[in-house]
Amino acid sequence: MTNRTRILTGITTTGTPHLGNYAGAIRPAILASRDSNADSFYFLADYHALIKCDDPLRIQRSRLEIAATWLAGGLDVDRVTFYRQSDIPEIPELTWLLTCVAAKGLLNRAHAYKASVDKNVETGEDPDAGITMGLYSYPVLMAADILMFNAHKVPVGRDQIQHVEMARDIGQRFNHLFGQGKEFFTMPEALIEESVATLPGLDGRKMSKSYDNTIPLFSSAKEMKDAISRIVTDSKAPGEAKDPDNSHLFTLFTAFATPAQADEFRSELLGGLGWGEAKNRLFQLLDNELGEARDKYHQLIERPADLEDILQIGAKKARAVATPFLNELREAVGLRSFVNQVQVAATTKKKAAKAARFVSFREDDGSFRFRLLAADGEQLLLSRNFADGKTAGQVTKQLQSGEPLDVRNDDLSFSVWLQGECVGDSPAFADAAARDAAIAALRVALTPAQD
Repeated sequence: MTNRTRILTGITTTGTPHLGNYAGAIRPAILASRDSNADSFYFLADYHALIKCDDPLRIQRSRLEIAATWLAGGLDVDRVTFYRQSDIPEIPELTWLLTCVAAKGLLNRAHAYKASVDKNVETGEDPDAGITMGLYSYPVLMAADILMFNAHKVPVGRDQIQHVEMARDIGQRFNHLFGQGKEFFTMPEALIEESVATLPGLDGRKMSKSYDNTIPLFSSAKEMKDAISRIVTDSKAPGEAKDPDNSHLFTLFTAFATPAQADEFRSELLGGLGWGEAKNRLFQLLDNELGEARDKYHQLIERPADLEDILQIGAKKARAVATPFLNELREAVGLRSFVNQVQVAATTKKKAAKAARFVSFREDDGSFRFRLLAADGEQLLLSRNFADGKTAGQVTKQLQSGEPLDVRNDDLSFSVWLQGECVGDSPAFADAAARDAAIAALRVALTPAQD
């Protein structure tokens, strides 16, 4: 079990990345990924995009642009897991499992849903006019994104804090109903960079594609300068003191400046710096900050096949975590195999005889495997691959037959053998004492129950 902090974040693929996306989510997430104590998962939230956009070409283009943005921004795919949400089939399945325990009253309180209802009421429409189940159940899909990988920290904008809190509520509900003393889901925490969690757009409202007030992140220098020139300011002339604390332009500047640069800019505004020159200062700052990344971004856009390869590698890494975990969750809710459904000694009345259990599953290549889990959920053994479920079932029966176990140590792990063949391996343990304790637990778990 890793002690590293798992960090997960994503961005909806419905448009061209803008400064708000970068400052509020992408940049802090990339910085966090460089922490040696971080285990980082980053994804393109393209299922979420379908809630907001019904233009397939826009979805397709945006996925490409978002992928290139992460990489141009400095994401090291050798250190992190970088994937598309739609490449992980376990996520929609987990969404359904969570939907079945999510309270309707909880979803009724979601900000996006309530805002849509309030808008309809104000205009005299039916309260649910134009509201899809995608919008309504959006928080459950986001909960699945987070809980699938048991993220500890979720970098989000301030407007997304509620969704992280809802993920906690739903995860706790699942743990309570199906955990039987085991905490399947880690409770996530929202991670916010207070000063730039939400950036203002050209008109002063939150920078958002839906408001059409964004500054594209990697547009050409000319396009960026033109966008900055449209930032709304007050009517004070050059020479008149400006109020930095009520200036959207100053807020944007401080999101990318060093503390010393921000202090100098504040002093200049208070000293009467004209808005035209102030906008030019912001452009120069952003051009210096983003110029190199902009060049890399456009190089990546011209090589979509390379991006696809990177994402497929990331999907494989993500599914290596998601597939076995979902098998555990399926087992927990009762979606179990009829062929290889085995539990060890669950009927004894002895206090110490809590049940261990076998959990069977099928790999993508069609082979069958099983895990032996202790009563507390610790994995004691992971089987080798078997051609069919019948063979795997026969092995589990042999292991429980009461015959002497052939357990062989391998440094800090061990393997189990039957008739000269290795049938399963343990995980690696922290030390020899932990390994030996696991072997003892294995022997107890496989001892036939006494009447």
